[in-house]
This record gives sequence, structure tokens and C-alpha cells, in this order.
Amino acid sequence: MQHRNEPDLSADPDARWLALLMHAAFFLLLSASLARFLLRHPGEARTPWIIALSVGLAVLYLLGPVLGSRPTPRRLVWLGVLVVVWMVLVVLAPSFAWCAVPLFYTGLRILPPRAAYALVALLTVFVVAAQLSLAQGFDPNLLLAPPAVAAVATAVFVQMQRQAARQRELIDDLLRTRRELAATERREGTLAERQRLSMEIHDTLAQGLSSQQMLLQAAARTWDADQPAARRHVLTATGIAERNLAEARRFVHDLAPADLAEGGGLEAALHALAARETVQGRITVRCHVEGTPHTELPDRVQSALLRIAQGALSNVREHAEATAAAVTLTHLGDRVVLDIADNGRGFTPSAPVVRPPGGVRGHGLPAVRARVQQLGGTLTIESAPGEGTVLTAAIPLYPAPAPPPSSSAPSDLSAPPAPSREEPE
Repeated sequence: MQHRNEPDLSADPDARWLALLMHAAFFLLLSASLARFLLRHPGEARTPWIIALSVGLAVLYLLGPVLGSRPTPRRLVWLGVLVVVWMVLVVLAPSFAWCAVPLFYTGLRILPPRAAYALVALLTVFVVAAQLSLAQGFDPNLLLAPPAVAAVATAVFVQMQRQAARQRELIDDLLRTRRELAATERREGTLAERQRLSMEIHDTLAQGLSSQQMLLQAAARTWDADQPAARRHVLTATGIAERNLAEARRFVHDLAPADLAEGGGLEAALHALAARETVQGRITVRCHVEGTPHTELPDRVQSALLRIAQGALSNVREHAEATAAAVTLTHLGDRVVLDIADNGRGFTPSAPVVRPPGGVRGHGLPAVRARVQQLGGTLTIESAPGEGTVLTAAIPLYPAPAPPPSSSAPSDLSAPPAPSREEPE
């Protein structure tokens, strides 16, 4: 484990450059001190010792990186020997005292904080004592300069260490936040895809299977009494099965709804839907288109509006007990509005939804609301018991062209439009 005082040289470029600078400063100061001694004290008896100790100190210093970066006992022994050799050199030649600054950095980098501060204080006292012992009289500069230099060097190093630690914490927090954000996005993407799949299955396969079940049950009831009618029910159920198969294949390949893929756009698809519901649902469904689109509607808007109409008409067929319904598509320039109105028995929109036993159903209105919200639109439901239901989905179009004059879509029902769903699905 890396010591908490020691910078990670491999990961921190600033720490690596500081280490190289201190190494260069040490050898420069050592060379300068040796040169000064040889120039001022040529031929003295202690010269061979000075040279030998200088070479030994340089070799010892070079061994530091070889021993690794962890504060192992072997490295602590190395530091102790290095400091002792330097002390001997300072006793013999006080000019070697300036090599203490790189040694401060070495001690602060290897030792725990208290031990490092103690080493810095010991080296500073030793430098002051060695300088004063060789001075001619009392010199305040020799007494005050070494502690000042040691204090500045230590403060700079500690400040750099703290900044590096804060930067590492910020980077760790950033990486952790990015990982959490990525995980959250994956979860949200999974939930959104689940919701999309459930809505697609509900609006296509589930509704088709429900219609087939109703038709086959009707065929079974009338098989003995009215075989031609029973056969018509079976043929209609077969047609629904064919459309469901086409929807399933396009659903697997993530393609547009089959009605849109057949050409003619959203208007043709809504007319085809109204015709099918009239045949299958025993209600009269009329389709109206008002206004002229300035640009072709985006594919996702067309798909969503068709699915909304499918889900709403399915609710009318299964719950409203209506005899007539109207689907109105209105182009208003800056938005497109889809109205589905029926003259059924209605319901109270603000009432809580009561789930049937088993909790299998209940996707209709939530699916419609989710589709509208995904497109940035608004959904309005107007209904009351006995007065039918009007469902309005308004989808904004961007950029918005100049809106042509147009009126809101009428329901055009033979009976007073009263939408309905016994239970909003």
C-alpha cells in the first residue's frame, strides 16, 4: 500500500516532475559543494575523505528509486544511512549543508508526517550547529536562514501534497459519479424500453387477441343456430390474426405499424382503423381529417397517434357500451390534435382506477398518457357518467409554421358524443 504522504509518481505528473527537479537539485548542490571545497581547500588531508563520502552519498542517493516507492524497512534503513553520510560530510565541510533541502523532500516523501517533521527539524538543527561552529563570531544569518529555508520547503511540500490529495478525491468523486450516472441511465433506459414494449404489445397483440376471443366466443354461441354468422365471425377473427402476425413481425424488427407501412400515411391508417373497428366492434366509427399539414408529420408522431387511436377505440369497444365513435385528426400548423369521442356511458376521470382481479389490464390510458408525454404534448379527457367521453391528444410540432385558420374537431356522432370507459384501462 502506498504511504499516504507519498505522492503517486506514476499517476501524478506534477509529483513526477517535482521528484526529477529535486534529484537534479541534489546532484547539482552536491557537485557545487565538492567543487567549492576542492577550490578552497586544495591538498588537505581530509580531501580524499570528502571525495569518497561525496561519491558514496551520490551512489546511495541513486539507490533510492531502485528500492521502490513503498516505506519498507529496507528503504528506511537506506534513508538513515543517507542522512548519516550527509551529516559526516557537513561536519567535514559545512558547504555540503545546502544538500539538506533535497533531503527534506526525501524524508517528507517517505516518512509519516510526524517522523518527517522531526527529521526536518533534526537536519535543520544540525545545519545551524555546523555552520555556527565554523563561523568567525556570531552570525544571525547562519542562525535564522536554515530554519526559514526548512520551513518554506516543508510548507510548500505539504501544501502540494494536500492539493494533490484533494485533486485525487475530486477525480475519484467524478469517476464514481460518472459510474453511478451511467448505471442510472442504463436502469432508466431499461425501464423506458420495458414501458415501450408493454405499450406496443398492449396496443397491438393484446388488443387483437382480445378481439379474436370475442369473435370466437360469438361464433361458438351462434354456430348451431346461425352458421353463416358464425363463419363470418371466424373469418373476421382470421383477418385479425393475420394483422396481428404482421404487427408482431414488424414489432420484432422495430418497424413502423403495419397500417403506416402500407402507404397513405396517418390519415389512411386512421380511416382503415375506423373501418376495422366498425366491423369488429359492433359500433359505427367515423374518421375525419381537418386542415392541411404544412410538412409531413415525423414518423414517431404518426406511429404514436395511430397507437393512441388504437388504444382509445379498444377501450371504447370493451368498456364504453357505445354505439358510435368519431376519430378526428386536426392539423393546426404548430400542432396536430387527435380527438376520439364516443357516446358511451362515460366515467369519472378523476376517480381512482380500479384494477380488475389479477391486475393484468389497465395499460390503455396510462399508455396513451405516456406516448403523449414522450412527444411533449398534452392529454385531455372529458367525461362523466352517462355522457360519453372525449379524449384529446395535442402534439406540438417544431419548428411551428404559420398556423392556418381552422376550427376544432367536431365529434359528429349520431347520438350526443359521450365518451366512455367503464374502467379506464
